[in-house]
Amino acid sequence: MAIPGNLLTTAMAVMPHRDVERALSHALSLDVPFWPQLPLLNYYEDMYVQASERFPGILLDLENRTLRFSIDKFAAELEEVLAHFEEPHFFDVSKTYSAVYNRFLELDLSSRPAIRGQLEGPVSFGLNILDQDQRPILFNDTVRSFMLDFMARRVNAQLQRLKALNPNAFMFIDEPGLQYIFSALSGYDAIAARGDMEYFFAQVERPRGVHLCGNPDWDFLLSLDLDILSLDVYTNGEIFVSYADRIKRFLERGGRLVWGMVPTNFEPFEKEDLKTLETRLLSCWQALDKKGIDQSFLISRSMISPATCCLVNPDGVATVEKAFAAVKSLSETLRERFKLCD
Repeated sequence: MAIPGNLLTTAMAVMPHRDVERALSHALSLDVPFWPQLPLLNYYEDMYVQASERFPGILLDLENRTLRFSIDKFAAELEEVLAHFEEPHFFDVSKTYSAVYNRFLELDLSSRPAIRGQLEGPVSFGLNILDQDQRPILFNDTVRSFMLDFMARRVNAQLQRLKALNPNAFMFIDEPGLQYIFSALSGYDAIAARGDMEYFFAQVERPRGVHLCGNPDWDFLLSLDLDILSLDVYTNGEIFVSYADRIKRFLERGGRLVWGMVPTNFEPFEKEDLKTLETRLLSCWQALDKKGIDQSFLISRSMISPATCCLVNPDGVATVEKAFAAVKSLSETLRERFKLCD
């Protein structure tokens, strides 16, 4: 497995910075770096907008920061997009849609244990983008089928670029929408979701995984054919560890877990310190150990990260940067505790 464990560090990509180099330097400060997404810099950096690049039918209004969809525009543009379906570069992230991605690709990252990219996932994209009737495009059978193929190609194009920098590159599929699909009001049930996600991942090259900050049906998510799962354990740890049997099966087939333990929101961050965060995380692992998941085995397949991203702190980037530093300190403390240090 190319994805490391042993409590190395990474983070989710959305950052509150407007300074590209400063954001990138913090991403590079972690063991497994990534290219940051900076939506406060401009609207192109929004994760849904980035995913929408070259998707037929998209109506992007930069001035009003809106992203919509037109079925008539989709029909008019579909043939041209399909003509490029076998061209990986067509699906890559352009300089216009990311101020950081191409800068990241210029770096020498060959000595890192791994590097990581990301793209918004099809379920979240399909739920978030509304058509001319204010209906999520996820519920249009024709558009949804195309969207699954389109997004898989976008993931693969980016992964190939990253693997040229480091053979251990992997991708996060960001899927915040997965926490909503099991609501009785969603209109998109677990059977439909499973079929679509399995079809999507069958086209996505490995290694690949899901990142989300919410609280979905963990049994559903852990049963998907993923290589890595990144989650907010700070908020959802007690619920997550109740799925011990499914977690064990996920790990035994080679899966990795990214334990998001350090809050990036100002108020919860100020309430915690290194010791309290360590205690919270150890309590999760001890609960799983009692349910039959050997702690050393779990740690060998685990990484550490912030709990979530955050764009709205009153101190701007300060708390997020402190959280990144705390992630590093937490990792170092735990690696020393479990004798994982070099």
